[in-house]
Amino acid sequence: MNAEVPAMPSIIQGGMGVAISDWRLAAAVARTGQMGVVSGTAIDVVCARRLQMGDPGGHMRRALAHFPVPGVAERVVDTYFVPGGKAPGTPFRPVLRYSLRPGRALRELTIAANFAEVYLAKEGHGGLVGVNYLHKIEMPIPFACYGAMLAGVDCILMGAGNPAEIPAMLDALALRRPVALPVRVQGATSAHGDHLVEFDPADVTPADGSAPRRPRFHAIVASVGLAEALAGDPRTRPDGFVVEGAPAGGHNAPPRGPRRLDPDGQPVYDERDVVSPLEMAQVGPPYWMAGSYGTPEGLARALAGGAAGVQVGTAFAFCDESGMAEEHKQGVLDRVSRGEERVRTDPRVSPTGFPFKVVELDGTLSEEAVYEDRPRLCDLGALRAAYMRPDGAVGYRCPAEPVAVYEDRRGGRRQNTVERRCLCNALLATAGLGQHRADGYAEPAIVTAGTDFTAVRHLMRRRGDGGYGYTAADVVAYLLGRTPATSRTS
Repeated sequence: MNAEVPAMPSIIQGGMGVAISDWRLAAAVARTGQMGVVSGTAIDVVCARRLQMGDPGGHMRRALAHFPVPGVAERVVDTYFVPGGKAPGTPFRPVLRYSLRPGRALRELTIAANFAEVYLAKEGHGGLVGVNYLHKIEMPIPFACYGAMLAGVDCILMGAGNPAEIPAMLDALALRRPVALPVRVQGATSAHGDHLVEFDPADVTPADGSAPRRPRFHAIVASVGLAEALAGDPRTRPDGFVVEGAPAGGHNAPPRGPRRLDPDGQPVYDERDVVSPLEMAQVGPPYWMAGSYGTPEGLARALAGGAAGVQVGTAFAFCDESGMAEEHKQGVLDRVSRGEERVRTDPRVSPTGFPFKVVELDGTLSEEAVYEDRPRLCDLGALRAAYMRPDGAVGYRCPAEPVAVYEDRRGGRRQNTVERRCLCNALLATAGLGQHRADGYAEPAIVTAGTDFTAVRHLMRRRGDGGYGYTAADVVAYLLGRTPATSRTS
């Protein structure tokens, strides 16, 4: 089924972290004529916590008031909204964790939260808005995509895994047909049968009975081989690709060669991990290059190689409109101003097993002392993996949970737990939505970014309050070779 949406622009803003690429940033980029992208990761928790903080500005409730299915938004607001906001330092009310059979309340929250984020990002302009999901977080995907589609999302982007089944799923959702997404269960064999998360859009039908528009789908890949495999079958062929190289922020694909670490303990990437734009030109669908392409020269290099453009994350992550908490944003920008920024590709930090980029920043989980001081627990579970229990039932576990729970109660291997950080709690804290425990402990943040800060260094300027800043429009103007009015001249 073809996606009836406008042609894609030359710049796609990266869908970063948890609520770093929030609706404000995506709207700001979309207004420039490029594509803004919201992060769909843990957006159910983000929505619930914003409501519990009193919904500053009333934005979430305004968006939810436009949700097209009677009763759903009202139930979400009734459950989580706290007039005036919860007391400072008190815990957030928990959101239920996903399983293969999520309850109605969790399904509705996920659908409504994705709708609200996309609705706000698209409000008041005709620009393009996409949403980014991690394939590794499988179980919410059908509900999340449907919520975004109800808000008219223009493009769904997905990486951190093989999204072969997503094009057909979007076709079905656009026709309001039932979908069944396969979920990988560790230790399961063919004798255990298929494991699926199922969703019937007819259960959440707009009051006028209309079906949502099918958005474009862009698969985020790190190799020509995966792109060719996806493009070679009409059932799995995406509408486009984003090709992320190893310098990109967030999760990276593991190196293709033998597992090797440099003296700092970082995975070693070589020429086998580099995809040139020219290599992708033969695959077919349009593609955007990412990972150290966030400069005018990078954009020109991508276009010269046949790419439709570039995806840029790091430059947008630290702009004024990003959802990063100001203390962390300013902490990184201060380091950049001194030429002291350092980004580590850590092969152990993420529970997913993928290498993960970590910015060194005082007081965050990049510091060993902060990691050691944090009590190990897993109470959000976005990165939990399904596994086959000895009794034949499906269980769920996370390498960042307490070691005894993971190993003794859930049969995991102890070595999988070494140095694993709780990214769910940490990334929420990075966006100013961190949990405060009943004992007073506040969850620390973790900041991720790509390794290339060229654009950030060029654009950042001193503000009247002594901090640093620049806008999303500045980033776009810089990438297109225009001199932003607010950029540094010294």
